[in-house]
Amino acid sequence: MSDESAVEEKKGVLAGFREFLMRGNVVELAVAVVVGTAFSKIVDSVVKGFVNPLVGAIGTEDLTNYRSCLRGPCSYDDSSGEVTEGVAIYWGPVLSATLTFLITAAVVYFLMILPMNKYKERQAAKAGPVEPEATEIQLLTEIRDTLVAQRQGPEDGRRTVTAPRTPED
Repeated sequence: MSDESAVEEKKGVLAGFREFLMRGNVVELAVAVVVGTAFSKIVDSVVKGFVNPLVGAIGTEDLTNYRSCLRGPCSYDDSSGEVTEGVAIYWGPVLSATLTFLITAAVVYFLMILPMNKYKERQAAKAGPVEPEATEIQLLTEIRDTLVAQRQGPEDGRRTVTAPRTPED
């Protein structure tokens, strides 16, 4: 492979990659990921700062500290909360993460998806009914019918014969 073709291929690959990145969907997706990450941090803070202590006020301790002993008598280090003996299942953090997910999904649905769907419905209603585009088969049928009508000639049943066109016509 010559040096010129390698440079052209490299430019082609880079140009293709730049075109891919500049498509509207990729840019919109990147913005959605950034906004979603920031929003997820907000919801996570609400769950950790409000929901978990609220469960702790109702229950015996903060939601993240709930655990069960799976095997053997479990003993915990009081300073770190780690298991020193036995096998423990920490189900509180799983419940906390599930609540975070459910709150995030509900907010996204009710504040973003639902209003966007209603907006699209209103725009579609304003635009009026959309006429379906003719399919390929319908177009071919129309062309066939037109050709058959041309061959049959006028409606009185007589065929008309036209002379072939010459380049001088």
